[in-house]
Amino acid sequence: MDFNLSEDQHAFAETARQFAESELAPHAAKWDREHIFPKETIKAAGELGFCGLYTPEEAGGLGLSRLDSSIIFEQLAMGCTATTAMLTIHNMATWMVASFGTDAVKDTYVEKLVMGELLASYCLTEPGSGSDAASLKTKAVLEGDEYVINGSKMFISGAGETEVLVVMARTGGEGAAGISAFVVPADAQGVEYGKAEEKMGWNAQPTRLISFENVRIPAHNLLGKEGEGFKFAMQGLDGGRINIATCSIGTAQAALNTAKEYLQERTQFGKPLAAFQALQFKIADMNTELVAARQMVRLAAFKLDTGDSEKTTYCAMAKRFATDVGFTVCNEALQVHGGYGYIKEYPLERHVRDVRVHQILEGTNEIMRVIIARRILAESASDVL
Repeated sequence: MDFNLSEDQHAFAETARQFAESELAPHAAKWDREHIFPKETIKAAGELGFCGLYTPEEAGGLGLSRLDSSIIFEQLAMGCTATTAMLTIHNMATWMVASFGTDAVKDTYVEKLVMGELLASYCLTEPGSGSDAASLKTKAVLEGDEYVINGSKMFISGAGETEVLVVMARTGGEGAAGISAFVVPADAQGVEYGKAEEKMGWNAQPTRLISFENVRIPAHNLLGKEGEGFKFAMQGLDGGRINIATCSIGTAQAALNTAKEYLQERTQFGKPLAAFQALQFKIADMNTELVAARQMVRLAAFKLDTGDSEKTTYCAMAKRFATDVGFTVCNEALQVHGGYGYIKEYPLERHVRDVRVHQILEGTNEIMRVIIARRILAESASDVL
């Protein structure tokens, strides 16, 4: 079992680090403060392949593993959490279109999605169905050679700014088996957007409600077959949980790096803060937990890449653990800075605001605990681990 990164993985990380340091980090505070969605920067990321990391090569993507992608996303998140999170969502949606779309859909969208010329939003959550995604109410009815979609989606990242919507809608009866997935042009007649939500964090990407009123799309915009949408959604969420956990790790690493520099530079009572044992212990604990979280996320990514039967459990465990650790590390880094951590001149308060939502997305951490517990209780510990 080799935990070292390969030469290719080191190269991926270095490319992402350089992009984060030159194109993301210098602008992240302004994007957050002024609620700017940096579409041109995301397009530039697409030119490096960052918009189609695990989209299959035959569809124009890089065809990387989820582990490789996690290594890249971690470096990007150190530059701007919210923008990287949007890139992970776009990657998930692009992968779904490329993997399950008809030839007509692929020809229309995939190349431009991979290049970042078109951006995609993932539309699953509804006002009345969050973690209970199988209860969604949005409907799609086949009329001739078109589907007609009616309903609404809530808390959709990028909504109002993206060009492509991957929408889960009900084509059959109640429950997961009645859900299908569709590609909907974001400017289709009948698609309406609510106001941009005023959020605690993730201000570099808009979040809106989307309403669908008699929205007509070609029948070939169906992804896969009717009734397969929930399966696609759950496959996407396994990877999505790794992605959001990775964003927490990258942001926490950036916060820890800032805290370490501050402890070396700041002097109190005639010596640097780094000389105080209590703060040394705090930094040691932060680093230890962050390394543990990173290893758990990479193990989950490996399980997903190899098709392990326990992949969903491991993705849930990694998401639960890494997002909790990420928030704790960012919060402790702010605490180390004292009053300076609370002001916007330093990035710590933004890190805390941005990572807090990771404990809620892709299924709340309480839901992650339910997934983990059910699996553990169903099997012996040796079977699970």
